[in-house]
Amino acid sequence: MTVTVRFAPSPTGRLHVGNVRTALVNWLFARHAGGQFVLRIDDTDTERSTRAYEDAILVDLTWLGLDWASKVNQSDRTLRYAAAADRLRATGRLYPCYETAEELDYKRKRQLARHLPPVYDRAALGLSAADRAALEAEGRAPHWRFRLDDEEVRWDDQVRGPCHYHASHLSDPVLLRADGTALYTLPSVVDDIELGITHVIRGEDHVTNTAAQIQIFRALGAEPPSFAHLPLLPDHKGEGLSKRLGSLSVGELRDAGIEAMAINSLLARLGTADAVHPFASLDALAADFDIARFARGTPKFDPAEIDHVNARLLHDMPFAVARPRLAALGVDADQTFWLAVRANLTRLSDATTWWQICRQALSPVIEDAAFANQAAGLLPDEPWNEDTWKSWTQAVAAATGRKGRELFHPLRLALTGRENGPELKTLLPLIGRSRAAERLSGRTA
Repeated sequence: MTVTVRFAPSPTGRLHVGNVRTALVNWLFARHAGGQFVLRIDDTDTERSTRAYEDAILVDLTWLGLDWASKVNQSDRTLRYAAAADRLRATGRLYPCYETAEELDYKRKRQLARHLPPVYDRAALGLSAADRAALEAEGRAPHWRFRLDDEEVRWDDQVRGPCHYHASHLSDPVLLRADGTALYTLPSVVDDIELGITHVIRGEDHVTNTAAQIQIFRALGAEPPSFAHLPLLPDHKGEGLSKRLGSLSVGELRDAGIEAMAINSLLARLGTADAVHPFASLDALAADFDIARFARGTPKFDPAEIDHVNARLLHDMPFAVARPRLAALGVDADQTFWLAVRANLTRLSDATTWWQICRQALSPVIEDAAFANQAAGLLPDEPWNEDTWKSWTQAVAAATGRKGRELFHPLRLALTGRENGPELKTLLPLIGRSRAAERLSGRTA
């Protein structure tokens, strides 16, 4: 059996980190097992689904490195869902109901007032052919429900452990609207059967759907896949993430300079007891992946943590990986520069600031002009290397009697215009003698 999973976003908004966590876990599960990752676009909601959002989903997944073996759109498969509905009608598992939304809401309120679960009472099953004809003569078009068998449904969830629901505690799910279009449940089951999905990994908000879906699988002559339901991912304030509100969208994080592997590294570990640390590649993440590590507790996504992981990823990034991306930022750097600055980066774009400091004109910050001029006069001849900073500052200290912060702070300000940054023993040779002398003299250089 080839392990086959699917990620099924609806193109009604931008992907947020909660969506991406589900996609990533599916992708890692498949890659670890040598299986396939299928992308299914759930675009049957024609009022809210847009091609622009679908394109954005493809861009986001591609940027994250989550490639897919195949892609299907539910909007192209409506005939398949209609055929499945006909099969269920023929076996008596799909039946017409005529209640309006207002009538169903009234029934639910009455049941709740009597301290009963708001389960559909199956009144429609008691209608005769004449009753149905009369209702349709009034202009009522039926919606269609799947009749659940009165039994307990059990499955061994790969995250939640043993799960069971008795069908008597569930309403017969509506599979078709009055206009004949299918709701989420039927297309999802039909697609999982026909696409050969072996494992369904999704959010825990689908747990109660699973019992009904298992019965639908079997009513259509198929064995259900294995299930795993992950806790939903709120933000660090405990608030739910919303695709339509753009909460922590992948596009926002990308535009803010967050690395794709920083997102992947953090999301792959959220909800497990494993420490979060940066992985350089998805293959390394997949080799280490085990869905059994995910617990039922609710994790939280803290933007500060993604910043920390992003910085650590950059601090370990080899120059060969950074070089073409630096060039795209206009930084024609060598390995010496990269090794000098990478430990001080939070975003890759921060490297442009240090490139400008080393290679472009800078207005120096002079705390003590006399001291800066004296230090300029003690600059040694080139060539310079990492030992130059130490020998030069020792000479300045001997000549001025300064030490510690009184010595080093005004030199850093004059040479870089910054309070903090990379070690000056690595920056000084990059700045060069001529530029250093000009800056210590208070001139823009």
